[in-house]
Formats: sequence, C-alpha cells, structure tokens
Amino acid sequence: MTRGNGGASKVDFDKFRLRRFVERLIDLGEVEIHDEPVPLTGLGTIIEATDKAVLFRKAGPERIEMVAGTAGSSRRLAAAFGVGEDKLHDEYVKRLDKLQPLIEVPSDEAPVHAIKIIGQDVDLTRLPFHPQHALDGSCYMSSAIDYAIDPATGRRNVGCRRLSLRNRYEAGTNVTAPSDLKRIYTACVARGERLPVTFTVGSHPLDFIAATTRRPVDELALVANFRGEPAPVVKSLTNDILVPADAEITLEGYLDERGYVEPEGPYGEYMGYYGAIHMDPVFHCTAITMRRDALHHTLLHGSAFELDRADASCLIGLGAEAQALQILRATVAGPVAVHLRTIAGAGTLRVAIHKRADDEPRAAIEALLRGMVRLKSVYVFDDDIDIRNDAHVEWCLGTRFQADQDLVVLQGLQGQTMDPSLDGRRTGAKTGFDCTRPLGRADDITYMRCAARTFGGPARFQTVEQALGSGPMFFADVVESLGSDDGREVACALDALRQAGRLGRDADGRYHLVTGKPGVTAIVGELHHDPNEGA
Repeated sequence: MTRGNGGASKVDFDKFRLRRFVERLIDLGEVEIHDEPVPLTGLGTIIEATDKAVLFRKAGPERIEMVAGTAGSSRRLAAAFGVGEDKLHDEYVKRLDKLQPLIEVPSDEAPVHAIKIIGQDVDLTRLPFHPQHALDGSCYMSSAIDYAIDPATGRRNVGCRRLSLRNRYEAGTNVTAPSDLKRIYTACVARGERLPVTFTVGSHPLDFIAATTRRPVDELALVANFRGEPAPVVKSLTNDILVPADAEITLEGYLDERGYVEPEGPYGEYMGYYGAIHMDPVFHCTAITMRRDALHHTLLHGSAFELDRADASCLIGLGAEAQALQILRATVAGPVAVHLRTIAGAGTLRVAIHKRADDEPRAAIEALLRGMVRLKSVYVFDDDIDIRNDAHVEWCLGTRFQADQDLVVLQGLQGQTMDPSLDGRRTGAKTGFDCTRPLGRADDITYMRCAARTFGGPARFQTVEQALGSGPMFFADVVESLGSDDGREVACALDALRQAGRLGRDADGRYHLVTGKPGVTAIVGELHHDPNEGA
C-alpha cells in the first residue's frame, strides 16, 4: 500500500471513472440515450428492451442521470480492457496474474468524498432504488460492490451485492449464497459482532470483474490488477474500509449482529427465475458519499431470455471462459475457442478444438464438467465450426452427433444452487456432447461442408487435359484453372476425355487423367458407401 501524502494530484481520478467509460461507449455507438423524463417505474422495461447500454438523462422525480448495462456484452468488456474482443481472454489472464499497487489518498482529495452525508442526515430514500422485475419484493439497487474486512484474518474481501430499500437508514441484502462474505458474516454473528461494510455504486466494469473473481488473495488488490495500473483508494468515513476513490457513490455502514432476521426477496436471479423470499441480514447505512456530478448506476439482471445481455452474466462469463481455456490447455493438445452461452443461465459451454485423438472430446468434457461447478452441459466441436454462430452449431449437432455414441452423462456432480431443476439438491447430472467428426475424415467428401464457390484468379492452363495432368481436380478447380467464367465448355471437354478413354474419377469426385476404356469413366479406388443403398 502506498499513501498519497498529498500527492493525489498525480492520480488520474477520471481514467477509470464510470462516467468517462460511458462516454467511450457512446463514441462506440453502444449507448441508447433517453433525454426525456423517465419515472423510476419505467426504467426496467426500457433497460430490458434494448441490446445497448442505456443512459437516462432525467430519471425519477429528482431528474438524476443514471446508466444501465455498461457490462452487458463482450464488446463493452473489451472496451473496458482497451483491447479487441479476440484478445479479451488473454488480457484477462495477464492482468489477473500481474500485481499492481494501491495508492491511498486523503479523503479531501478523493472525488467520491466530494459530498459527505453522515449520521442522521443519511437518507437512502433519496437514491434511485427502483422496481426491476414484476415480482420483486421491493425497490432495488443492483449495482453495489461490497467491500469488507475479515476480522479474523484482516484479509479484504470484495463482492457484488444487491440492496433492497427499507427506510432512510436501512436496506435489505442477500448473503445466503455461498461466498466469502457469507463465511465472514456468519462468523461475526457467532461472536455477537456486527460486520462493517462499504458499498460502491457506480463503478467501472473492471472493478466489477475484480468483484466477481474469487481468489485466495487480498481481493481489494484485484481492482488494481484488472485496471492494469495502481488504483487510488480512500478510507471510509465511518469505518476502516478502503474503497476506490474514483467511484461515483459510496454507502457506508454495517450488517448488524442479529444475523438472518428479516425476510428479503423475491428477486429476479441470474438463472432467469425468481429467488424465493428468505431470511437475511439488515444493512444499516451510516454515511453516503458521492461525486458532485455523480452518475447513478443500475444493471440488467436476471431477465429470462435476455440473460446474454445481463451485466452479471457477461462479467462472470468472461472469467468462466478464461478458466475453461486453462482447463482445456491442460487436457487437450489443441483448444481453439470457448463460448459460454449466458442466455442459458451461464451453464452451457461450447468448445472448439483441433482434434488430434478420438478420445480428446470426452476428456475435455469430463475435465470441464468436473472442474467447473457452474457448467451443466458442454458441447465440443471441430475447429471448422464458429461456436458463436447458432446456425453452425445447430447444423453440426444435427449432422455430427449420435446420442448412443457421442452423449456423455456424468452423475452426482455439484451444480449451481439457483438451478431450479435440482429441486433443492446439491448434486445432479451433467451432459457432454461430442459433435466432432471421426478422426481422419475431415477431407472425405461426405464430411465436407457445401457452399458456393467464389471463382477468380488468372488462367494457369490452356486445356482440361493440361489441368488434369497436374493432378486430380474437382470440377470447380478445373474451371478456375482455365480462367473460365462459364463452365459448360469444361463439362464438354471432360466428356471428350471420357469418350477417348482418358477420364477417371475417385470416391470424392475428383477428375483424373487415366488410360482406360473409351466411352466409360474409370473409377479410381473404392467408392464411398451409398447411404441410400437398400433403402
């Protein structure tokens, strides 16, 4: 930890500010802007209806600025990292493993402490908590990142947490899912202690990536790591927790020592279903701080059939894809690409490999399903398939997969707790689909994809006989080698060779020059089995 000691002027407090990132997204054409007044009850449907981030210039009766969906696509995440989408996984891993320092700055130089509201002046009801799903239990704030310290170890913890409005000073929150914060808090309750927590609201997507990455380290440092440079932090006003000094808003306070005493929920969860009402702790707010021109922030979260655009799905999906690549590189010789289908509740992974052995797809499936709790099904394809293209995937599943040979079912594996199909169980069955061609068959005509030929290039031969003299050719290759823009004269020339006993064809349909019987096409080698034979 480096202390600013008045040197905060050297820190760029705007570089990783949410407002600056939104301006970048606007330049990229990634933001839908609403200049008209929008009531808080109208935000949810607008956010859910567009595939872009949304900037509201006049949200709620206070006419505040609020942005949503800033992390809702791989293009936006790539913009956050400052790389192309094709470099996203490599950049994620590089930054995760490269340590960066934190710079503590004084409160009076931290932009997020420009406005300070403490004690009895705190009023959560003036913040834009808003209805997000039809059956939610209250107005919600979905964009909070929680910062806490484990009293037992001193290790700092960072995560993501929703808040539900209760009154001026209190909010509900969910601490039931397995997490470090749950472990830390339940230990505090057992000791009869409250747990101090500070939330930031309005953070750069890289801070959310840090918050969704679980590593046995001081997690505050992950914020700097993913930014790729030192990160400015400031001590909270009413507790000892350090948070990013360039956030838009902070909510300081504590989870009280009573434990799980108040019902919270329902709330639309990441699987696209509601999480049921359950008992949870209460957050007591002791201070609110913010920038003078704070940009409020909300997320698209848990909307069924729109999960591929949900911020949390995209954030978690990036880390999951990076983890999957690491597993694959240790399991098969040639992993090419991975794609987590977040639309399916983040449980479906598509994989493309350069297959070198027939057992590689099954090995990849087992390693991934056993190594990643969040996965429920894995599809393995050859590297000629664009695994992000649904048309490619559906075609391949229909033509390269046989259930009695290529389906893998693994039972008794831990699943996602929010998967309703588990019906409360901790373990269930997971599936793998080997959608690859048999090894060595990629060049068989019966395994070649059909597509129109794009002709071009200069003529290389004067006659069909000269062309075939260079080696066997498909018909289109002969046409192109002669520079023909027609093809019919080539068919006639091939027939002339047939009449002269000079034409042969192999199983894949290539034409050969042969010495054979006049008027008959010679068959070179064995023909492929005709699937219609005997039908």
